[in-house]
Amino acid sequence: MNLRHVLYSTALGPDVQHLSRKWRWLLAYLLTDEAYAATAVHYGNKQIPLVNKHYFWLGAGFTLWGVWQVSTAVGILLGTQVPPEWGLDFTLALTFIGIVVPSLKDRPNTMAALTAGLVAVLTFNLPYKLGLMLATLTGIGVGVWLENRKK
Repeated sequence: MNLRHVLYSTALGPDVQHLSRKWRWLLAYLLTDEAYAATAVHYGNKQIPLVNKHYFWLGAGFTLWGVWQVSTAVGILLGTQVPPEWGLDFTLALTFIGIVVPSLKDRPNTMAALTAGLVAVLTFNLPYKLGLMLATLTGIGVGVWLENRKK
């Protein structure tokens, strides 16, 4: 499941190569799904100079880390008070939908997301959740192929 962080690192890595090793280690520690989504959009804005963009990642990462810690503590203390009938299992899916939808601004991105979603559903029963990686790689392939066709 954590192989997705390799993909996140691959996407953001070139933009942080100018930073010291300490900075890169700190930012890697703070790399979460949500931090990646916010940071990738920020790094995609070419009007902002690259030299200070890592402070955005730092802020997003520490904010999300803090919220995670507080949420975990609340879950430990109050989690048993939430009735099972509330069925909160869907919240993880909503988080990923919230991360993906804002990036669907053009045909290549939209088709990549739809393809990855379809492959994920079709390969759901693969062992070790390999279907997620297959879906990711297929989505990336479709997105890159469509981007190259535009040029």
